[in-house]
Amino acid sequence: MSADQVVPETQGVSSSLLGVIDLGAEIPSMAGYQLRTRLFIFAPGAVFGPLHDHVGRPGTVYVLSGTITDHRDGVARDYGPGLGWPEDHATTHWLENRGTEPAVEVSVDVVRAPEGAGAGQIPQVHDRAG
Repeated sequence: MSADQVVPETQGVSSSLLGVIDLGAEIPSMAGYQLRTRLFIFAPGAVFGPLHDHVGRPGTVYVLSGTITDHRDGVARDYGPGLGWPEDHATTHWLENRGTEPAVEVSVDVVRAPEGAGAGQIPQVHDRAG
């Protein structure tokens, strides 16, 4: 996907935090990082943008219901229930729900802990509903 391709505005996506693990407490060399699990709900017609990468924030996604279209490298690929994809340093993409039913995914990623976060502190949950 070219950097000049227009990605629709984010709308119709909400997320909730399911859990966080302080990785520094588990693996000393991972101090300052957390393993985060979130649930995303994409309403019909929802878009999750902008075009973004996962440098320094690797993760995986698993679709529970509905269909989510992943746009990357000029290719749109649909993922339905029971399917998912990796998000590594080479991932640059945006997502949408082209269907008529809500789509639900679970996202697990490694992120930098927010400033001042202690063991088990949960970062702020973001709501991308439009």
